[in-house]
Amino acid sequence: MSASRLRNAAVFVGLAGLYFVAGKLGLRLASVNASATAVWAPTGIALAAFLTLGYRVWPAILLGAFLVNVTTAGSLATSASIGVGNTLEGVVGAYLVNRFARGRDALQRAPGVFRFAVLTAIVSTMVSATWGVTTLSLAGLADWASYGSIWLTWWLGDAGGDLVVAPFAILWSASSRLRWRGARAFEAAFLLLSFCLVGAIVFGGLAPSPVKNAPLEFLCLPLLIWAAFRFGQREVATGTAILAGIATWGTLHGLGPFARSAQNESLLLLQAFMAVTSVTTLALAAVVSERKDAERRLRRLAVSDSLTGLGNYRRMMAALAAEIGRSQRTGRPFAVLFFDLDDLKGINDRHGHLAGNQALRRVADALRVSCRSIDTAARFGGDEFALVLPETREAAARLVARRVSDELALDLEPPRLSLSVGVAEYPRDGGTAEELLGAVDHALYQAKAGLPSLRSARRRSRR
Repeated sequence: MSASRLRNAAVFVGLAGLYFVAGKLGLRLASVNASATAVWAPTGIALAAFLTLGYRVWPAILLGAFLVNVTTAGSLATSASIGVGNTLEGVVGAYLVNRFARGRDALQRAPGVFRFAVLTAIVSTMVSATWGVTTLSLAGLADWASYGSIWLTWWLGDAGGDLVVAPFAILWSASSRLRWRGARAFEAAFLLLSFCLVGAIVFGGLAPSPVKNAPLEFLCLPLLIWAAFRFGQREVATGTAILAGIATWGTLHGLGPFARSAQNESLLLLQAFMAVTSVTTLALAAVVSERKDAERRLRRLAVSDSLTGLGNYRRMMAALAAEIGRSQRTGRPFAVLFFDLDDLKGINDRHGHLAGNQALRRVADALRVSCRSIDTAARFGGDEFALVLPETREAAARLVARRVSDELALDLEPPRLSLSVGVAEYPRDGGTAEELLGAVDHALYQAKAGLPSLRSARRRSRR
């Protein structure tokens, strides 16, 4: 058997086993019927599996669902039928999310979060609830008079799985790497500890006896808002899952604001709260993420040239100011190169302005390939480009200019391109950004005119 088949088999077995374990734990909390529970994580597991692994994993879900039911109550026929309903629920939910909510990326945008909630927790869960309760009733394993209460428990339990478990699994499968360092990692650890502590106070009986059942669930919201603003959807989903786990344990022990005399009623109230909280805070996190993305795009646009993707005049001036400050601290010089694309007007006249724009982009590509990551390449304006080279003297800068010209010479796309180059060195050629730009601009003018630079003329005059 090939390695890929072994991996697929391991995934199928692991998925079926995870579904089975989660299902058995959930059915331990069943009260209105042995096959219906208000806490049903397998629905979220199945939905996440279909969205991340594809519909091909349906046999694993069907096997896990069948084993859960056949080892709990009912016959082979009813267990198989309920397993089919559970599998169809996941397939329908994944199809609707893929079709109408951008698939596994649904949770990245606020409209997608709401579509995800409606299509999975409201629509697709009706498939399993209706199929399963009807199967139980037809088989005589449930009274028709109790159809409504069993259906509501089944549906709300599945909805909780879709809105609490599925986002957690989907978001972590999309990005499981932790990129926190230093203070950020400390903040994340403190937030995790806060979730556990507040969950224990609100739902776990850690609060003093007079208020251990007080309606303190609102204390969870600041933590989820903190996670939304400072981290993202993945951390919000994680916090929600932690709170849901603590709250379920506490509610089963008669603790927290949702504890009632009837266990099923308590769990239904808890599931409703966690579902609404999950959707609300995931949408908030998505809005915050969208705003941060927009701010990043605006910052890039503010310092980049839209045609070439290089830095613009503002970016170049900022780099010059930074390098002047660095040079004054360290005493090390730096160089500035100016490039002028020869005969851009002729290119536009002969080949059209689209070819002229493409020529500018070709020069930008040559600059990107030829400079270091610490260098700053910018379009100065029109057909002129600049390159700021930290800790570089004139001789090394001219080698960089030669690399750029050689790179452009290797570009066989018509029309052929050539550059004129000017170079200046700080602090030798100017003590301010304006003086340095004036010097390098003059050097470029001399190069375009075919004249020797002033420095070369001075050297000859000394001889």
